[in-house]
Amino acid sequence: MKINPKQLEKAMRYMGIKTENIEAEEVIIKAADKEIVITNPQIAKVNMGGQATFQISGEISEREKERFSKEDIRMIMEKTGCSEEEASQALEDTGDIAEAILRLKGRKGSNIEKLV
Repeated sequence: MKINPKQLEKAMRYMGIKTENIEAEEVIIKAADKEIVITNPQIAKVNMGGQATFQISGEISEREKERFSKEDIRMIMEKTGCSEEEASQALEDTGDIAEAILRLKGRKGSNIEKLV
């Protein structure tokens, strides 16, 4: 049995259910340890009784979540003159941008005052 989309939409409106298609290029769901990336998504926002839900379909992939941004790493490199690998490792070891800078500066024998 085929359902007429217009009749379905009319019935949903009658029941207080509103739907809206949302145009997007990518959807990212950030979990504690990874990111779920949905490319070429088809997104429907469904509002029923004041509660909004989203239905998302598309091409799904997962990637490791980055703890620190490229900007964090670049700032450490600028402040210390170290390589990207050294900055990344110092961030992983310390878990803190300022501590990573202090560690790398201390390794090179620089003064803390130069951080500012």
